[in-house]
Amino acid sequence: MSPIFTVIIIVLALLAILDLIVGVSNDAVNFLNSALGAKVAPMKVILAVASVGILIGVITSNGMMEVARSGVIHPEMFTFHEIMFLFAGVMLTDVILLNTFNSLGLPTSTTVSLISELLGSAVAVASFKIFADPDLSISDLGTFINSGKALVIISGILLSVVIAFTVGSIIMYFSRILFTFRYAKALKRYGAVWCGISIVGILYFAIFQGMKSSGLFSADVLNYINHHIVIVLLGVWVVSSIVMWVLQMLKVDIMKITILAGTMALALAFAGNDLVNFIGVPLAGLDSYMMALNNGGNEQMLMGDLAKPAQANIWFLVISGLVMILTLFFSRSAMRVAETQLNLSSQHDEEERFGSSPASRSLVRTALALNNFYKRIMPEALLERINKRFTPLSEEERGSASYDHIRAVVNLTAAAILICIGTSFKLPLSTTYVVFMVAMGSSLADRAWGRDSAVYRITGVMVVISGWFLTAVVGFTLSFIIGFFLMWGDWIAFVIILILCGYALCHNLIFKSKKKDAEEVEKLKITGDAKAEDVLYSCTETVVETMEDVSSIYNHMLVALYTENRKVLKEAVAQSEMMYKEANKRKYNMSATLKHLQEQNIETGYFYVQVVDYLCEVSKALLHCTRPAYEHINNNHKSLSESQIMDLKTINDEVDNIFASINQMLRDKDFTGIDDVMTMRDELFTTIAESIKNQIRRLKSQEMSTRASELYLNILNETKNMVLQSRNLLKSQAYFLNKINDEPVAAVKSAN
Repeated sequence: MSPIFTVIIIVLALLAILDLIVGVSNDAVNFLNSALGAKVAPMKVILAVASVGILIGVITSNGMMEVARSGVIHPEMFTFHEIMFLFAGVMLTDVILLNTFNSLGLPTSTTVSLISELLGSAVAVASFKIFADPDLSISDLGTFINSGKALVIISGILLSVVIAFTVGSIIMYFSRILFTFRYAKALKRYGAVWCGISIVGILYFAIFQGMKSSGLFSADVLNYINHHIVIVLLGVWVVSSIVMWVLQMLKVDIMKITILAGTMALALAFAGNDLVNFIGVPLAGLDSYMMALNNGGNEQMLMGDLAKPAQANIWFLVISGLVMILTLFFSRSAMRVAETQLNLSSQHDEEERFGSSPASRSLVRTALALNNFYKRIMPEALLERINKRFTPLSEEERGSASYDHIRAVVNLTAAAILICIGTSFKLPLSTTYVVFMVAMGSSLADRAWGRDSAVYRITGVMVVISGWFLTAVVGFTLSFIIGFFLMWGDWIAFVIILILCGYALCHNLIFKSKKKDAEEVEKLKITGDAKAEDVLYSCTETVVETMEDVSSIYNHMLVALYTENRKVLKEAVAQSEMMYKEANKRKYNMSATLKHLQEQNIETGYFYVQVVDYLCEVSKALLHCTRPAYEHINNNHKSLSESQIMDLKTINDEVDNIFASINQMLRDKDFTGIDDVMTMRDELFTTIAESIKNQIRRLKSQEMSTRASELYLNILNETKNMVLQSRNLLKSQAYFLNKINDEPVAAVKSAN
């Protein structure tokens, strides 16, 4: 046997670990988000509960790997040599695909990715085999691929999306009407019965999705439950309701118990059923390797034995469970994927992760029209009563949770029941799709999508759904290319692809992680318990850092423009774009900060608004300088003339002096020289006016190219705007600091 197959086994083992990490990072959103969104417990407690579910799931799972071994392919049609390259292509594609989705913060289905990759790689290997054998034709492709089962699984995508969204909306709507947002009183009356229904769905889900093949339940027991399902579920409901009522009498928060139980059940089912998506292919590869070794290292033996049922080694399952648990606690990607769903379903007004699109705007307009029609045909008294049930809590009452316990229970219960129903009818519902779309439907019905946020959140949902469909297409295409290349290039192709994939993964997992994430370096972020001093410190630091950056970027931009240094100009554009983006974030979050200042002094908030607005204007003017300069050089237009460069150098010197004075005053918080900046500003404006006149003279004498002239005049105008707004910023910052510092004195006088 060639040593390359030993290398492939080692690589498959390493990829299995890596696939577990990126796979759990993607799928953690399925069982964590309800507990995280409602903040039912500290993060470590939620992760610990999920970890117990994962450990039970992997230990009680029988490790069936039929999907990877014979669910998509007919293994008896492939030789050992072919099957090993087929599995290698699948795993290389899977890790890259899931890691890409995680880096984008988008959840996707690991089941669909595995099926599409197995299908693509199998088609590639079978096609290569058909082309090499004159006795075979393309019509024989069906003998290699078990396409019927694969297509049935993938076809469930659309069904999952529509059903889950609809059911989640309906259940949430009636649950909110029953309990309202102030649900303490209603919970005492109906809470035990309502939570009992949830427990029924959660237990049924845990047994039939997570532990149906664990061996803990005999076939006779499972058959009895299936044939008497209504009686069994009613019995469990009665018992659960009684238990919940007793716990409620003992002052136990039954909502938290229900949510944590659902979290553990979803984690259990995930570990028991989705484990094949991560280690199924490597274990199938290991089994193939051992079969070939036992057959004297025969590389041409057919792998029909893979179609036989197999049991995974218990230690492989335990190790996989530990890797999954460690990933839960330490993966930043898992939290990033979770944040996408929480952002799209949050009850708060916050910065939206997605922009608007023509489709989302059209859907919102259609929804508004339907809503107006609904209001016209419904009795006014009934509408008023319904609207009262949806009266939201104040921001102080809501707290920082993305949504309340009622919606968290609905998300868990609806998802669990839907998946169980789909399984009983043999419908291929995806856990990821159901959980995500139930959450989106419940947030819509709960009126978390207001007119100010709906268009952005619909765009986000459309992006995620598009990504799901893209998973199948990209997974199939990429695995087909890799599989065909492996068959054509043998071990040389394997080494090349391994190096390329290793570089791509290292670049995403290591090098990019060293860069500061924009959210982590977000400036001027005010927390819920911030005081006026916190606002003062944050604002002062932001203003000082921003103005120093503006001065540096502007100077580098002009020097790079003189020397036609495209690389430096590109960096200047990137820096100014990031600065402008952060400035807009501050403007968006201004209301939250003003609420902290309103108890101090109205004028303090007024000057803070001015500071933030001027920061945005300064960064915008800088961006309007750097971007045209880069585009001018990037498009290889004629450089500026010597006379233009000389004028800009003079202006740059004056701008440097102004910014140096401004930055010094900001750092020292000493604004006694503010009038000097006014004088320097007026002198600069005079210089800019003279430079514009010089340019007009040059245009009349036809000494200049049109594009260079446009760039030159644009820089002059934006420089004027930038300095003007900088001086206004300095003045407002001075007023802001003075007001903050004066307020303690005023407070003491009023107390006396």
